[in-house]
Amino acid sequence: MKTIFTAVQAFIADENGVTAIEYGLIASLVGVAMAGAAKLLGIEIQTTFDKVVTALKNQ
Repeated sequence: MKTIFTAVQAFIADENGVTAIEYGLIASLVGVAMAGAAKLLGIEIQTTFDKVVTALKNQ
């Protein structure tokens, strides 16, 4: 019985997998934020690129 208890304690104390999960969550949140920002700025970015293309064509 003591061996099982010791194994459970070691499993709970092991934090190697937790760090990887945290980094994964942070990366996914950054990705969601970038996608949201791109969606909000999409029309303005498209307008800017259209102006640049028009200016280059007129030269």
